[in-house]
Amino acid sequence: MVKEKVLDYANKISGTKRGAKNEIKPTDPEYMVLEPVVTEEMAEVGLCLEFRKPKSAEEIAPLCGKSIEETQKLLWELAMAGAAFVNKIDGVDKYWHEVWVPGHMEMMVNNKENSKKYPQIPRAFEAYGRKKGPLAAGNFPVGTGPMRVIPIEQSIMGETRRASYEEVSKYLNENTIFSVSDCSCRTAREAMGEGCGHLKEDMCIQLGHAAEYYIRTGRGRQITREEAFEIIKRAEENGLMHSIPNLDGPGKTHAICNCCGCSCFSMRIAEMYVNPDMVRSNYVSQVDKDKCVACGECVESCPANALKLGQKLCTKTPIKEKKRELPYDTEWGEDKWNIDYRTNRKVVVDTGSSPCKAECPAHIGIQGYIKLAAQGKYTEALELIKKENPFPAVCGRVCPRYCESACTRGDIDDPIAIDDIKKFIAEQDLKKDVRYVPKLRHNYGKKIAIIGAGPSGLSCAYYLAIDGYKVTVFEKQKALGGMLTLGIPSFRLEKDVVNAEIDILRELGVEFKTGVEVGKEVSLKDLRAQGYEAFYIAIGAQNGRKLNIEGEDSQGVMTGVDFLRKVNLGEDIKLRGNVVVIGGGNVAIDVARTAVRVGSSKVNMYCLEKRDEMPALKEEIEEALSEGIDINNSWGPKRIIAENGKVKGVEFKKCVSVFDENKRFSPKYDENETITVEADYILISVGQAMDWGGLLEGSKMELNPNKTLKVDPVTYQSGESDVFAGGDAITGPKFAIDAIAIGKEAAISIHRYVHPGQSLILGRTKRDYRPLDKENLILDGYDKMPRQRPINNNAKDSKETFRDLRGTFTEEQVKKETERCLGCGATIVDEFMCVGCGLCTTKCKFDAIKLVRKYDKSGLEFEKIKPTVMKYALKRKVRIAVKKPVKFIKAAFWSKE
Repeated sequence: MVKEKVLDYANKISGTKRGAKNEIKPTDPEYMVLEPVVTEEMAEVGLCLEFRKPKSAEEIAPLCGKSIEETQKLLWELAMAGAAFVNKIDGVDKYWHEVWVPGHMEMMVNNKENSKKYPQIPRAFEAYGRKKGPLAAGNFPVGTGPMRVIPIEQSIMGETRRASYEEVSKYLNENTIFSVSDCSCRTAREAMGEGCGHLKEDMCIQLGHAAEYYIRTGRGRQITREEAFEIIKRAEENGLMHSIPNLDGPGKTHAICNCCGCSCFSMRIAEMYVNPDMVRSNYVSQVDKDKCVACGECVESCPANALKLGQKLCTKTPIKEKKRELPYDTEWGEDKWNIDYRTNRKVVVDTGSSPCKAECPAHIGIQGYIKLAAQGKYTEALELIKKENPFPAVCGRVCPRYCESACTRGDIDDPIAIDDIKKFIAEQDLKKDVRYVPKLRHNYGKKIAIIGAGPSGLSCAYYLAIDGYKVTVFEKQKALGGMLTLGIPSFRLEKDVVNAEIDILRELGVEFKTGVEVGKEVSLKDLRAQGYEAFYIAIGAQNGRKLNIEGEDSQGVMTGVDFLRKVNLGEDIKLRGNVVVIGGGNVAIDVARTAVRVGSSKVNMYCLEKRDEMPALKEEIEEALSEGIDINNSWGPKRIIAENGKVKGVEFKKCVSVFDENKRFSPKYDENETITVEADYILISVGQAMDWGGLLEGSKMELNPNKTLKVDPVTYQSGESDVFAGGDAITGPKFAIDAIAIGKEAAISIHRYVHPGQSLILGRTKRDYRPLDKENLILDGYDKMPRQRPINNNAKDSKETFRDLRGTFTEEQVKKETERCLGCGATIVDEFMCVGCGLCTTKCKFDAIKLVRKYDKSGLEFEKIKPTVMKYALKRKVRIAVKKPVKFIKAAFWSKE
């Protein structure tokens, strides 16, 4: 049943009348926001309020025909609901009504109790923006929107033409009373289950009369000016921009909002309706391409998605910029909007950017840390790496170097020695007495359990710890590190390096429980009862695969994974005589080289693949050969020969092809061509398998046919909503860097999951980095600078020791090698979409991006906005009309051609 007086009040606030063409109806958000909390009696009083003209209960009582006491009571209820403002003026409470936005909608949403009890209130706030947004598109000149971006102050400090109204400090210094409240936009999104992970608590600052109102009605808590400045600083550190209500007149406002681009309804005008002029500041970003290193920090922080990575190398065929239509002279309907702006953010232009960043699974800003290393800024370089990879010292030793394989320099001579540069940077930190520990961003305190202390689990723990979660890592082995510790021999990755990087997690507050198998000693149900709110399963593929051939159970036969684990755990393993290793991957190489070091007199490797097909890295193969290991290609095991239960040899058959025409694994053999090889030990290294134990018992989690866990490919959420998984557990055996990248993405999902109302998808950046087209590059004229190579220490003695004898670059070598980088990529600015918030400038370590004042518009008083907008809208109609015949003539001309 419609509350008629409430409907009248909704029309009064809207400046409309019942029966008019633009009247507010019961289905409109203006009514829906009032309906659950405003009674007919309250509305009767509200109808006597005036816009921005404070009145006391004594003045209103005779107008509404109620006693002063009853009027005072109803006015206070309106104020508490958010449907009226109240301030004490000359010692008397006075009330008035405001505009809907920025005004009553936010005020009503910020009544926490009502928003929680009546979800239609936050839903109405969201719907109001969708109702008004299309009407505003293209019709508001710069500086006249109800909300306006105000730049981060440090981003305009060097701009001599800036005005005081563009400075956050002006508003804080001019006021004496301050409050802070939850963000109303993010509160609304959360109530709808559409939160973006940017949380709402204590984010928006009210000033002056608005602060008084918020404090008195319990919407916000009072803070000092110093606390307000701290909130501004914290917001900027966490990637939030500033906006102000823009209806109070030039250089005036009653609030400073700290907004994100993925939930803010004001920013939705710029992003969804592609109408940034309505909210922009006077500034736009400009990039100095000579300084830009395409690290991507500005791109991923830009709330308007106005920045993307592109390229700066010369091309054979020029890259043409697409000419965009603009709302100021174009009819701007739904076909021009970006409806899916919360899920379709782009990080790179269509023609691509730096291949190294694109090919790295973690998308590290490689070009950026190379430049920082060239400048001797090793801590800053390490910080940039650790934004995506917490274990640079580890990866500097065992990374597959996808980045180097893709490096554009490799098309001239040799790729940049990216991994060796990273190793050097990490080494500088390892040598320090006080190492780099990232600053905690939050202090959420919720308990999260990580199951498995391998690279993926540790990565997830690292990023959750930075957000202030109480993270506990459960590991069934006595040692931490997973396959980094148990599956990679020390001559490739010394254990003190792994432990040193894990120590940083301890400093971040991560707790480790070793010797605990989840699913055996403790269950997920037990951990839930202990208060853990989410789980990340990253147990790794720690079992070796079997061949399922005759004689495989003979004494002297074991999987390579089991062999490496025993050696790495310090067991006294001695192999005498001839050792045959079956397999051609990196693990098989590790197994063979380890066998050399534990006493075997001869090690032979046999694998299905031809030499150029082997999955092992080329450098790994070369190191194995240098240590006297024979690699025999194109042979597959037929049977293992045993005598009295002990292995004596193995029979192989000729493999004529490994893959079918679709590049799928489908080996074919010549059964008539066989060889028999004597062996005292056989180490099978043909892949790894999962051992789930009792971990999944009684759960809704499902396995794929290959025994990996089924998860969502974007969020990594499993069949149990509070359980996420990554690393080998979902991909099968891959490299550490692949597992690390998934660990970070899972941390993002877990952060969102444990906070009510957050979507795991909306507002999430898809890091779809793509490489530029190297075929279209002009690469002539570059100096042929030789690639630097670290000097190995006593390399000829390598097979005698488990120490890692591979050298690290000297500082001089780093300087020389960093000079070889071509600097392929650079950030590209879409000036139309840039709203001039300045976030990008705070993220850049290279002084490559700055804000430049492009406009000169201040806000208007509310009374002046309507005539200004009407005049502008009329001129816009003329521009659209003039443009149409031109289009028609061009179309007719080309059709005749």
